[in-house]
Amino acid sequence: MKAYLLYEARDFDWRRDALWNEKTLIQDLALDTVYRAMSAGDDYLHDIASKVVPVSLADPDAIRYRQAVLGDCIDHEAAVRELYAISVEAVEVERKSFYWGLTASASSVLHSARDLVQAFVPLLGKLRAIADHQAGQFQSPGFRRFHAMIRDELTDEYVTTIKGCLKELRFRDGVLISAQPGRGNKGAHYVLRKPHERPLNVVRRLFAKRPPSRTFRIADRDENGARALSELEARGIDHVANALAQSADHIKSFFSMLRAELGFYLGVLNLRADLAARGMPVCMPACGPMSDRQYRFRELYDVSLALRMDHPPVGNDAEANGKELIVVTGANQGGKSTFLRSVGIAQVLMQAGMLVGAAAFEANVASGIFTHYKREEDATMHGGKFDEELGRMSEIVDHLDEHALFLSNESFASTNEREGSEIGRQIVDALLEKHVKICLVTHLFTLARGLYDNGTFPTLFLRAQRRDDGERTFRLIEAEPLQTSFGQDLYRQIFGPENGEEDPVSPSAGVLSKADY
Repeated sequence: MKAYLLYEARDFDWRRDALWNEKTLIQDLALDTVYRAMSAGDDYLHDIASKVVPVSLADPDAIRYRQAVLGDCIDHEAAVRELYAISVEAVEVERKSFYWGLTASASSVLHSARDLVQAFVPLLGKLRAIADHQAGQFQSPGFRRFHAMIRDELTDEYVTTIKGCLKELRFRDGVLISAQPGRGNKGAHYVLRKPHERPLNVVRRLFAKRPPSRTFRIADRDENGARALSELEARGIDHVANALAQSADHIKSFFSMLRAELGFYLGVLNLRADLAARGMPVCMPACGPMSDRQYRFRELYDVSLALRMDHPPVGNDAEANGKELIVVTGANQGGKSTFLRSVGIAQVLMQAGMLVGAAAFEANVASGIFTHYKREEDATMHGGKFDEELGRMSEIVDHLDEHALFLSNESFASTNEREGSEIGRQIVDALLEKHVKICLVTHLFTLARGLYDNGTFPTLFLRAQRRDDGERTFRLIEAEPLQTSFGQDLYRQIFGPENGEEDPVSPSAGVLSKADY
């Protein structure tokens, strides 16, 4: 039995190795904040979220398959949580049992596997009851296949057969084993036999003619004889014990996989509930083929920031269909880095089959998601900041494929304007020629203006909005790059106006730390 709720025809690799840039993505996009919201305080759900979310689906059909399952989870949350509770109960039953698996003696394996399967039988019955009652209400291919599998494989006859076999394997009337003489007249080909059926009538049972046999009784204190008898019994039940242990492992594996896959969807429901409680919109994104250049969104916001703030962050709108490059410039602390993070998180969530923090979101699938953000000074660096930036850029290029998404936040700002702009322009042009979609936040005016005046690829230019009084709205508007980032506004907000100068900055604008924007 397989759940197949994350993929249409395969299991998720829960023992996967970390992606080469997974730690960087978590740091740059603040994904751990998303994981905590998905977990709602449950360490197991946090682990599930951190395993599934970074593994991007590159096939739009695979994304839509997962979105359909998620849609059913939203529409029938109580039923899904009931299924999850059954899987948790099954895992707890296995954890609390003294299950020997395939490593102990045949007798121990048989008895522990029998008791474990016996404990699983009522839970399998609950699954069957839910499938019978809820199947018609679910619409996604994933859940419809799941319920059909439960109904087909857990039939009443099958459950009755399991119960009968478990009863026989208690060997209340002893163990019936056949053997043949082998080399040196030693026993060989030991086979466990089904016990002789006894007459139902008690009188007939008492006077029934028994099959001819030779009886040998071991003395009470004959330890060697008792040990030899145990070895004979072990040889006879060995194959049955292993088969039953494999069945127990199969059922245990099914419940563990079901718990993990449903745990991911419960994490999405927890995230959705958290954002809804904060008054933030979420939507099911529309995904397009990798080779297309679809990008359109309304009220897109930074989910990680929304989860950390007491008030809703500002959302942004954009129409970038057909664009290969998005360049973001404008006022300092105007929301540029926040916007870039919102783009990255939305792409990650979409390609995990999840909801996105926006009123509407549409994008093409990326072959990979890569970030190159500026770093603060690090005492452990072996070289300068510029060398460190070039080293990270080289590593990214080694892993880039066509139709990847590259997010750059003030890259190469550690060198001078001319040198940083020249290097940045060469990298941007090279990536665009290799069909890599780019979202670029930069303070390098030479770079931004050169792309605006002489760009050869379809580009959308956005600028952080600044009102005449210096107030930041944290919204991005479509506009050409300006030569100033209005750093004097921030100076006046922090240190006040110069002598004799009125403060042109509205007190309501406030100052946000870099941790927020």
